[in-house]
Amino acid sequence: QLQASGGGLVQAGGSLRLSCAASGSIFSINVMGWYRQAPGKERELVAAVTTGGSTTYAESAKGRFTISRDIAKLTMYLEMNMLKPEDTAVYYCAASLLLGVTKRPNEYDYWGQGTQVTVSS
Repeated sequence: QLQASGGGLVQAGGSLRLSCAASGSIFSINVMGWYRQAPGKERELVAAVTTGGSTTYAESAKGRFTISRDIAKLTMYLEMNMLKPEDTAVYYCAASLLLGVTKRPNEYDYWGQGTQVTVSS
């Protein structure tokens, strides 16, 4: 129901765009977001967006990443620029039934399968 894609290997300073294709019923959910999890670390929220267009970003993502939703394509995107080696992780898209943005992974109800992003130095 959520299908993430777009990961890959990129050099530091490069860019990637992640995509998350959703079924119609899930795409209408208010809150959708991107999480990432690096080896040995907890899953963390990178960015989230509501149907109204409000966005939330982790401090590490501000100024470099942009989250968006394309209603016509039922797809959410994460445009990542100026990538750093510390951005290396598996990135997951997720959707929450809550009315407001939450950072808690256990409050997201639907998850994509993850896509690997590797940034070399």
